[in-house]
Amino acid sequence: MCFYTQQNASIKEVTKRFKATIDDPDSFLVSEMINGFTHLKTPIILDETPEVISTNFSWGLIPSWAKDKDFRKNTLNARIETVDEKPAFKNITNNRCLIIATAYYEWHWNDAKGKEKVKYQINSQEDEIFTFAGLHSSWKDIQTGELLNTYTMLTTEANETMKFVHNIKQRMPVMLKKTDEKAWLDHSNLIKDFAYPYQANLIALPTI
Repeated sequence: MCFYTQQNASIKEVTKRFKATIDDPDSFLVSEMINGFTHLKTPIILDETPEVISTNFSWGLIPSWAKDKDFRKNTLNARIETVDEKPAFKNITNNRCLIIATAYYEWHWNDAKGKEKVKYQINSQEDEIFTFAGLHSSWKDIQTGELLNTYTMLTTEANETMKFVHNIKQRMPVMLKKTDEKAWLDHSNLIKDFAYPYQANLIALPTI
């Protein structure tokens, strides 16, 4: 699974890369390490507005029917192979988005219980700024009226590189090729077309 990412590109770099504008520059997140469990708002691009980089969506999807926002701690990721079967995701498979990143992190376990781990940083071999395939939703707290926009990151079976790095779960996020970003946002394309063996070229290096 993937719970930690990096987005250290500047507004100038991101707007140039995606030929898009930022909806709220003051809310644009730049961070060397984004912990999914803190549910930060990170830049994404919605299918309905590909010309805009949105900054008001937080990581950890809350389906519209959820009772409370604690639900999102379990929906940072969604398995692409079964996403159209799970209650939290099956009704929003056409709510697609691009999750902007410059890297993500995963840990290799040196022992069966994970007492000794090696942290790896994973980057694209082709693009300094890349995207993950995601799904988005909106949720309203019936008690307070608070409206939260959220998203989840899709994962797939690990390739050979990530089977070594993520040697316990053997999963990896769906890291899109630049040439397929528009295709992901196009609802006429099947979600499972982006499952393994679909993958971008990546490089994984241990961090110090």
